[in-house]
Amino acid sequence: MTSIPFSIEMNVQPEVTAFFETLTNTVSYVVKDPKSKSCAIIDSVLDIDYAAGRTSHVSADEIIAFIKQHDLNVEWHIETHVHADHLSAAPYLQQALGGKIGIGKNITIVQETFGKIFNEGTEFQRDGSQFDQLFDDGDTYQLGALTVHTLHTPGHTPACMTHVAGNAAFVGDTLFMPDGGSARADFPGGDARALFRSIKRVLSLPNEMRLFMCHDYGPNGRNIKWETTVGEQREHNIHAKDGITEDAFVAMREARDLTLGIPKLIIPSLQVNMKAGELPKPDESGKRFLKVPLDTL
Repeated sequence: MTSIPFSIEMNVQPEVTAFFETLTNTVSYVVKDPKSKSCAIIDSVLDIDYAAGRTSHVSADEIIAFIKQHDLNVEWHIETHVHADHLSAAPYLQQALGGKIGIGKNITIVQETFGKIFNEGTEFQRDGSQFDQLFDDGDTYQLGALTVHTLHTPGHTPACMTHVAGNAAFVGDTLFMPDGGSARADFPGGDARALFRSIKRVLSLPNEMRLFMCHDYGPNGRNIKWETTVGEQREHNIHAKDGITEDAFVAMREARDLTLGIPKLIIPSLQVNMKAGELPKPDESGKRFLKVPLDTL
């Protein structure tokens, strides 16, 4: 397991505000530097009525209203990975608020894979250039005086990154709440063994480290939650708590993934999110279209 390539600043506590989107059970975050007005938006959501073929900005506008109410300065729009269950609102938010869009550098693997599946053609650049910044393991970026560190945590997808800001870590889909366990690892480029090692890497952070989830589904009818700690995960995570071996996790994860259906928004999500959230260009009549691959996914 690769070690943590930076020192932990547990005495620094960023201000974290969560926004829960009910259709896809996604949690977006505004993460603020405690010493300034600088902030980042993590894993934003573009609303979509898939059956009607209509997008809207209710969730994103809620974030914009919060940013303006508190007079914040958006430095970054962070995607923890290429989401397969919701569309990113990063371009819409960037146009309204400024800031750079960043994702893990292995987005190029995702683009190569799904560029073929969706027959994107040679005009689709598979070098990550749609994003403003591609992060490597151990990179840093600034939110005012707050330094954010990146950890490559693949397994759910090849491009998954965990972002560590002071005593807070944003884990994307690497982990769910302790009673939710872990995310699937059966998408193209996913790997259950890599996911286990990524989880253990995250759980090598200090026990008091706050962990923020990208999704929660309220297992067994409990109220929605999105914040836990490394210590709680190590003691209680149903898939990866201390004492569960790598082989046992892989066997469980692979068997469980065989029972899961395809995410209902995977077709639009992947096409849009691998392009940094940009919607398809309109045709001469002003209409936009997405592709539906047959016998592929």
